[in-house]
This record gives sequence, structure tokens and C-alpha cells, in this order.
Amino acid sequence: MTSPATAARHRPGDDRPPRVLRVAGPLVEIACTTGVAMHDVVLLGEDRLPGEVVAIKGDVVTVQAYEYTGGLAPGHPATPQGGPLAVRLGPELLGGVFDGLLRPLTRVGDLLLASGRSTEPDGPSWPFTPRVAEGAHVAAGDALGDIGASVPLHVLVPPGCSGIVTRIAPAGDHAEDSPIAVVDGHEVRMAQTWPVRRPRPVRERLPADVPLHTGQRAVDLLFPVARGSTVAVPGGFGTGKTMLLQQIAKWCDADVIVYVGCGERGNEMADVIEELSVLTDPRTGGRLAERTVTVANTSNMPMMARETSVHTGVTVAEYFRDMGLDVVVIADSTSRWAEALREFASRMGELPAEEGYPAGLASELAAFYERAASVRILGGADGSVTVIGAVSPPGGDRTEPVTAHTERFVRCLWSLDRDLAYARHYPAVSWADSFSRDAAALAAAHARAGDPEWAERRGRVAALLAEADRLADLVELVGVTALPPRERVSVLAGRLLREGLIQQNALSSSDAYCTPEKTAALAEAVLTVIDRCIELVDSGARADAVEAVDFTPLLRAREDAGPRETAPVEAARDLVLARLGELV
Repeated sequence: MTSPATAARHRPGDDRPPRVLRVAGPLVEIACTTGVAMHDVVLLGEDRLPGEVVAIKGDVVTVQAYEYTGGLAPGHPATPQGGPLAVRLGPELLGGVFDGLLRPLTRVGDLLLASGRSTEPDGPSWPFTPRVAEGAHVAAGDALGDIGASVPLHVLVPPGCSGIVTRIAPAGDHAEDSPIAVVDGHEVRMAQTWPVRRPRPVRERLPADVPLHTGQRAVDLLFPVARGSTVAVPGGFGTGKTMLLQQIAKWCDADVIVYVGCGERGNEMADVIEELSVLTDPRTGGRLAERTVTVANTSNMPMMARETSVHTGVTVAEYFRDMGLDVVVIADSTSRWAEALREFASRMGELPAEEGYPAGLASELAAFYERAASVRILGGADGSVTVIGAVSPPGGDRTEPVTAHTERFVRCLWSLDRDLAYARHYPAVSWADSFSRDAAALAAAHARAGDPEWAERRGRVAALLAEADRLADLVELVGVTALPPRERVSVLAGRLLREGLIQQNALSSSDAYCTPEKTAALAEAVLTVIDRCIELVDSGARADAVEAVDFTPLLRAREDAGPRETAPVEAARDLVLARLGELV
């Protein structure tokens, strides 16, 4: 019920301009009798702090502010913008670092002082080459011309626009905001704006059946992900989530990487930005940063901008996807995003659900991951958005709401194990608690690519690791010498697989990245040696003699061979097989 004092402040028919009524951290209530809609942008106070409408009750509108609200007080003006929160999309995004609202972070001193005002100069010019001539008929999604950027970009006819091209710019350098073409009376520019909460339209969704190679053997072999699929990476503090995601950002074979630092520590984001700026792209030979977009909303930045940053990152990814590119969105971490939702829901007085999270948490997570897809774009080409989200369960509790709901919506789960991490096993992906629902479809893709044994190889490695884990507890109780010879070889097989194949050195120039060919060679080498060990004990050889063989060349092959080399792996295999042959 509205109190008499509140009713006196905003009586029906009050035509006074919108003004601030109450400020509670990022929650701001304004009196507004003009037409506003959910998710419309409102500028607050004299500094015009950006905010977004999240609730409307009569003429009282609740706004979530995206910047620090210190100094904002009741009575200050509020200016509705008449439209939803939208971001500017253009070629200048490549290689840039932006905040949660996609504003450039070029000067650290402006981080919390920008107050919603753009202080950036006009964007740079870009080479443009027209594809169509005046008088041509084009439809939504058709390419009007090419942009000379670090990845192949185009000027596209915007969604909802079609008709005759009445003007097309000549070849040459053009600014992002200058009209490139006129289609049916509508000016088309290189840069465009798009609401962050509205998915960009596509012609159709396609099956996700093409593998995304990450360069991490534990992932590519055991728990592969398809382009256009979704992945969750849950793990407690210190299990290596950020390191794994950074390695994927550096080495996966996507065309564009969108890295969203959502509520993580500032020093980690600084390390990511610094490394990307100096690393050489193995695909193009240029700088890796030239095909990376970084959205940095660290833990010391405004809380509600963190909530928007994940939607901003996916919107950027969809923009590049509409160019016919394969894009990977890495969100680190969705738990910090969910914490922002919980804090704001508490300020709004919503009834808390499980562990204080809002009742709509599952819907928010589903809407985020649903924007990942392999699609046929409006222009007819194929593109994809793959979403990889880190989850940081408090105390490593995977039954907490964010982790539990996320597991329902993703296709792959790369669960990080604390014991593996503390044993310095990187990446600490648990082969017992992880899964990939894409594996069956990707087995067919590998067969079409000339590797029909991929599925069998993966199944054998998974079975041997599971058998070694089953025997581990027994070994701790009675010792390995009490086991039958065949089971002692199973324990040995688990060690060889862990140390010679699954484990990887992120700091080694030879082992930080691994091609599918080298992964297959390592797996075949280790499995061949394991098979030979089994043959020896089955034929009567002593198990302790097999265990005493020096397997060091096989275990070091992953670092002795370069990322694309297989010959040193085969040489190491042959050397170990020769040593085993001496036991006969």
C-alpha cells in the first residue's frame, strides 16, 4: 500500500519531470509519469549515470544503476532514453578492452569517473571494399562490402531491412559512423547498435557436430565440445579454472574470442590482457589480441554492470557470428554474475529462493546458455557461438544452486578436482565427474575427417582411468604388491595415462598447446605400451619386473615433441617397447 507521504510526492496526473525518490546502492526509485518500459535506459542525476528499468509500479519506476551511485540523492533529475540498453558493435571491438557496458577502458583513471559519458574520440577509419553496385536488390544479412580487419568482416544489411541499394560508398577508408550505403532509404554504417538482451536473428539453427579443438588433451580427447555448444567449468578456489580458460582463449581454433571477466580479481584480468597482447596467434602469425575482445568487469567495478557484462559478451559474439565466423565466449565466472543478481534481488525485497538466490536464477542461466548455437545466418553462411562458463561453488560444493542449475543446461561439464590440482596435475579435469553430451556426434565428425579410431581410443582411455581409480582405494589399504599381476598393470596403466597423456604443462612452449594429431599419437603410444605390458604379465612375466622398466621416454614425449610433432612420440614408444622386449 502506498503511504500518504508517497502519494503526495507523486499524485496521479503529476506532470513534473522524472526525479529520483530513493537510492539504495545500485537500486534507484524514480517518480516518472512519462511512458517507460521494462529494460529501458534511464540517465540518473546531473552526471547522467546509466541505469536500466527493472520494475514499474504505477508511476514509481525501479532502476538498477550501472555505476557507483555516491552523490545521487532524492530530488535529482532522471532522464528516460526511450529504448533498451544497447551496445555499439563494429570492427574496433577487435583487440579492445571494455567495461560491462562495452565502453573502452583505455585509461585506468577514468574507470569510475566516466559517469556514463563517452570521452573517447571518434572511431578510426577502416578499409572498405564494396561487393554490390547501386541498383542491386539486397535482403537482411546480405554483405554490402568487406572491411579490412584482422579477421574477415563485412558490412551487412541490418535485420528487418531490405530493398534496392540507392547508394554505395566507393572503395577506400571510411569512418565507422559514416554512411556506407543507403538501402530502401535506410542508411547503413559499419558500426551499429543492438540491445544486449535480445538475441540477433538467424535463418535456422544447425546441429552442433563440428569439434572445437582447444589444444588441451584432457578436454579434446575425453570431454570434447562442439562448435555452438555449451560448457560449464565448476571448481573450487585454487583448482585452476582461470588458467584453463586462459589456455583455451589462447589456443582454441575459433575465429574470435570474447573473454568476459565477470567479477574476478583485477590482477587476473591484467595478466590475461598482458599475455594476449604479446602472444603470437598460431593461426595468423599476428598478435592473438587482434582477434580477441575483452570485457573486463572486475570485482572492484560497479556490481550491476557485472550482471550486464555476460549479455554484452554474447551480443558481441553474435555480431561476429553474423559475419560467418566461429566465436567462443568465455565467462569467468557465472557465479559472480549470480551473486550480483542475488544482491540486487535482496535490495528489491524479493522473496529469496534457495540460498538467497532469486527465484528466476534458473531462467536467467538458461537464457544465457541458450544463446549459444551453430546457425545458418541471414546471409546464408554458417557461424557459431560457443559459451564456456566458469562456476565457482563456495567450498567446492557442487550441490549449490548455480552449479546445480548450470549442469542442467550445458552440453559439457569439465569438473575440476581439488586433489588433482593440489597434486600439481594440470589441467585438473576430473575424468570421473565430467561429461560430454557432444561426444557421439563428434565421433562421426572425426571419422569423416580421417580418424575413425577416435571413439575407440577415447573409450579405452576412459575405461583404463576408471579401472585405475577403482583400484586406488584398494592399493591404499593393502598395497600394490598384494594385487594380482593383471590389476597391478591396471594401476601402472593409470599412471602412464595420467602422466604421459592427460597431464599438460601450461608453461611449456612444447606442451601448452597440442594439436589433434599429437594427441592421437600420444594416446596411441601410451595404449600400445599398456597393451604390451598386459601381454607380458599374461604370458608369465613378473609384474614387478614390468613396473621396474624405465618409462621415462614415454612420459617425457609430450614435452620433447613440439605441438605439431609426432615423430618424437613414436620414437619414445619404440624405445620403451624395446625395453619391455628385454623381459621376454
